[in-house]
Amino acid sequence: MKDTYIFGISCFYHDSAACLLKNGNIIAAAQEERFTRIKHDNSLPINSINFCLKYANIKISNINYIGFYEKPILKFDRILSTFTKTYPKSLNSFCNAIPSWLTQKLRVRNTIRKKLNYKNEIIFIKHHLSHASSTFFSSGFNESAIITIDGVGEWDTATISIGNKNNIKILHEMHFPNSVGLLYSTITSYLGFRVNNDEYKVMGLAAYGEPKYEKEFKKIVKINDDGSIKLNMKYFSFEDSKRMFNIKLEKLLGKKRLYKEPITQRHKDIAYALQKITEKIVLKMVNFSHKETNSKNLCLAGGVALNSVSNGNIEQNSKFKNIFIQPASSDSGGAIGVAQYIHHSILKNERKNKMDHIFFGPDYKSKNIRQFLIKNNIKYVEYKKKKLLEKTASLIWNNNVIGWFQGRMEFGPRALGNRSILANPSNPKMKDIINKKVKHRESFRPFAPACLLNKAKDYFDIKTESPFMLKICTVKSNKRKILPSITHIDGTARLQTVKKSNNEKFYDLIVQFEKLSKIPVLLNTSFNVMGEPIVNSPQDAYDCFKNTGIDYLIMENFIIEKNQINNYNNNNNK
Repeated sequence: MKDTYIFGISCFYHDSAACLLKNGNIIAAAQEERFTRIKHDNSLPINSINFCLKYANIKISNINYIGFYEKPILKFDRILSTFTKTYPKSLNSFCNAIPSWLTQKLRVRNTIRKKLNYKNEIIFIKHHLSHASSTFFSSGFNESAIITIDGVGEWDTATISIGNKNNIKILHEMHFPNSVGLLYSTITSYLGFRVNNDEYKVMGLAAYGEPKYEKEFKKIVKINDDGSIKLNMKYFSFEDSKRMFNIKLEKLLGKKRLYKEPITQRHKDIAYALQKITEKIVLKMVNFSHKETNSKNLCLAGGVALNSVSNGNIEQNSKFKNIFIQPASSDSGGAIGVAQYIHHSILKNERKNKMDHIFFGPDYKSKNIRQFLIKNNIKYVEYKKKKLLEKTASLIWNNNVIGWFQGRMEFGPRALGNRSILANPSNPKMKDIINKKVKHRESFRPFAPACLLNKAKDYFDIKTESPFMLKICTVKSNKRKILPSITHIDGTARLQTVKKSNNEKFYDLIVQFEKLSKIPVLLNTSFNVMGEPIVNSPQDAYDCFKNTGIDYLIMENFIIEKNQINNYNNNNNK
């Protein structure tokens, strides 16, 4: 039987990506930022598409369908309606926005055909349906409640759906301007952080806050019993300008923080209030969806589904027995969703197995890495696998910071053991060391633990596995002194559970570290610095290593030591 190839594409807003299915299986997927090195790159993902084609060893003529993750006409309708409603305030914003719509965003079909020289069918589906498909068809559930929450798609800002076999039925929608995602982004902007980029910073900052702004937030947003909300738009400006908020919000909460201004207790308290009200809204929506669907299963997607604190709250307090969260929940995951929707819902093909890993990006073989090292006169030592793991574990136990570059790059925002920075979680100074000397970021930012799945319940209060680092859990009280660098100020951690079947080399490394430390946990954070995408290539990894406080770079079986990088290559096989 002839193979069927389907491309899913998301682009033109943020986190552009491409995903390639072969007979329903994800063959390759990547975000454009990893190639261009532009954080949250929104351009047509030409580099990602070319990577997918090369990895599958096919040409664009082999692609049967291309799916786009939303419907531009419906989105443009919302843009025009909003501009008309808020005129004349919106005139400047309208004049700034309309050129990109007329030249690019409304011409997606023509752009794809021209740029890719593609002649077969192109299918558009709604934004939140892409999100719903990305999580339900990846979940392994035969039926499930589905919740999607983000800033805004076309008109939708959140949906509740029911998934059954190959079908998804949307039951309830929340519409713009009422949006949990835009509420969170507005306060993110007010606190001096970047929209669609720094929301996770606010989540981390919230743990340092106190409950002092509940009354003020009740004026900002009304919460209904079903989790739907109504924003008090007198505090917001995103309908008629590029600004998210106005002077009335500043009068209510105090003067906004500028980007490089110190973070005060007031800012922490506001972050706390925002996080708590978000958790309240989402849990109400989750409980309502359980009542509506009577399902034991729940699937989540959309940017708000990356709020790991809220996800942990759902797991602890909802009535759902099984929960699946799409690891690429933001717009990048829409590329997966639209491709899966075409395969399962339009073409009515058999459902595939549950997504149990997200390693769909480029890999670099040992010979390619060796060539890179030799070409650039970089001294290295090459080890066999067993010795490499023993050596790496020893380096980590002796408080060295490791750049770990192995196998295929992760898809989505989390580094899960292939493009990671690794360190000793038992060193109380390690959090500050990595934030200051490696990541170049704010001191309050926490780091995640990667723990062997079979040992996780000894150290963390968890109900289920957490392979994608998407849920906050409590570190057991008797383990917090053992794991100071991954335990947040509130006693929690964003846990990644690791099993051998998903990432054998990373699993074996943690086993080796446990032999030395008696601790089956590593500190794991993404291999990048603040403001840059996660590294993709050996060159990216080396540049990050060279310009930061990382002590050792380990690419496949090669170890490069910081104090040796200016010396001539010496290849030793051990």
